[in-house]
Amino acid sequence: MTETVECIVAGTGIVGLAIARALARAGREVVVVERNAWIGNETSSRNNEVVHAGFLYAPGSLRARLCRPGAERIWRYCESRGIPCRRLGKLMPAADETELGLLAGLVEGGRRVGVPELELLDAAGVARLEPALRCAGALHSPFTGVVDTHALMLAYRGDAEDRGAMIAFSSAVTGGDVRDSIRLRVAGADGGETAVACRVFVNAAGLGARRIALSLTGLAPRFAPRVHYALGRFLAWSGRPPFGRIVVPLGDRLANGGAFTLDIAGRGKFGGDLVWVDEVDYRMPGDLAAKFAGAIRSYWPEVDESRLSPDYAGIRPRTWGPEAGNGDWTVSGPADHGVPGLVNLLGIETPGVTAALSLADHVLGLLGIAPAPED
Repeated sequence: MTETVECIVAGTGIVGLAIARALARAGREVVVVERNAWIGNETSSRNNEVVHAGFLYAPGSLRARLCRPGAERIWRYCESRGIPCRRLGKLMPAADETELGLLAGLVEGGRRVGVPELELLDAAGVARLEPALRCAGALHSPFTGVVDTHALMLAYRGDAEDRGAMIAFSSAVTGGDVRDSIRLRVAGADGGETAVACRVFVNAAGLGARRIALSLTGLAPRFAPRVHYALGRFLAWSGRPPFGRIVVPLGDRLANGGAFTLDIAGRGKFGGDLVWVDEVDYRMPGDLAAKFAGAIRSYWPEVDESRLSPDYAGIRPRTWGPEAGNGDWTVSGPADHGVPGLVNLLGIETPGVTAALSLADHVLGLLGIAPAPED
């Protein structure tokens, strides 16, 4: 026997929950299918929790179009709901005049994409904000901050469930057929499969999204591009944090773990770094401190690597690999692949936390569903 549901969303990461919330608030019947036993077990709980200002993405890209509106919405949402968040500000230090020129270009580019508050500080201006930071100057983004992503996900889940959405945990989409209508196979914790028909299926399964897309008979393979895994490791800082703002260096220093972030509780951490891997593996090697310290010393020469210790790791799914530079999310809807009611989201990483509410409305637009006004 085939069960019938109006809308199915695969994935309870922050993007999947935001989409389920938007569909439920638009008056749709929604079931969310999650292969893990709890929400946000993968990428959404293993990131730096930064709310981005929206100036680092290619103009016209989906990430650029949705980040800034998403940031403005997330600050309002968190403040109205009492969700812990801190608008710390971010500094991007320049090591020399060449890098100052790159940062000046980011400031100008930010103005073109609706991020007008960026400013380029000289060394003295940086020292007034962060006395320990050594650089030739820095880009200052006062709109950037951090949010308690777990509390945010719980709020999105609560909003969705208040409007009737249901979550099926320990359940995974194992395949489907979208040739004439959408029919899915969903396996429960016992391994038994249930056939489910739906009018709308949103594949927001994060690290598992490509597997699901490939399993849909009738969906052309080009709409399931390869997903590359970008591993990022984070090291905790023991003791009083050296900075009161987020610090993000450029180039290899960033890729080697040189970024500094504070969490909601005020604890400092460095990372993540960037390592391309072939499988999901969160193990933390014990020899990262020297690598990270080398990157950190470019702007904080006094760093004591003995105060760095392994914290956690996360995987960012990307539809572009190490040879492609900076790419975009891959979101395909009915106008792309010709399957009514189907949206696939692949490679949703930074700024997914920031843009989740805006991305959810974008998905509803691809489906021809009008989002409900925010309360």
